[in-house]
Amino acid sequence: MDEERPARPGGAQPRFSVVIPALDEERYLADCLRSLAGQDFAGDVEVIVVDNDSSDRTAEIARSFGAVVVHERRRGVCWARQCGTALARGDIVVSTDADTTFDPGWLSRIDRTLRQHPSSVAVGGPCRFTGAVPYWATVYPRVLFGAVALWHRLTGRVFYVTATNVAFRRDAQPGYDTEMTQGGDEVELLRRLQRRGPVIFDRHNPTFTSSRRLQQGLAYNLVVTFLVYYVLAYWLNRLTGRPVLGTAPAFRRDDRSSSLAVWVGRVILASTAVVLAVVMLRTGSYLVGLV
Repeated sequence: MDEERPARPGGAQPRFSVVIPALDEERYLADCLRSLAGQDFAGDVEVIVVDNDSSDRTAEIARSFGAVVVHERRRGVCWARQCGTALARGDIVVSTDADTTFDPGWLSRIDRTLRQHPSSVAVGGPCRFTGAVPYWATVYPRVLFGAVALWHRLTGRVFYVTATNVAFRRDAQPGYDTEMTQGGDEVELLRRLQRRGPVIFDRHNPTFTSSRRLQQGLAYNLVVTFLVYYVLAYWLNRLTGRPVLGTAPAFRRDDRSSSLAVWVGRVILASTAVVLAVVMLRTGSYLVGLV
């Protein structure tokens, strides 16, 4: 990795290190960094942009806002988040994304929650979608994060955090599993954090992220994004210890760019992957039973 770290007067240790993985994010990154610059938090904040081998002006834009720029050549969101987290100097490491913005009190509320719960290791919050939001996209995050909040209230446990909105204490952070791909930066991190202590969920502190991936449609997001990459890929990669299924394709447009033929092809491919994975797992279980 290559690092470009601006000089910090006095060498003060920041309260927060905000880690932002970025691959060809010139369209969104400036709004994200401008939003961070507008936070009302009075303490010191370090912003780390991990350029994950971009071919556009991502690094240039990050430098123009005074961010620490790190170049991670190995593509993958877990590689990028781990790279930034390893270099973070703040007491609290905050994970978010380059296509995400925040209201001015976002960091202050994270700080207040962690101070109110000194035994906690992390705090997460919901995300809301912005831009050309499909009709169904206003419903499902409310249902998802409402369920997370309810479960947290009833059990004290959190079953999901979004990587656009989670902060953890640096001295308790377990690091990211770089063998993971899609979903590993959320599901695996949460699993590791909860081994170390309580995770708080603050449903009143959202982030605002672009709805570009949602433009592929509800069926695509349920079948391909969730079932294939967040469920199947996560468990296959975890069981095998290597990235059997890679990360979902990145979308850099806000319009519905896939034709019907391309979408059908993706669903067929995803369905085939699911069938093969089930066969592999059942075969493996059978062979284990013979030993």
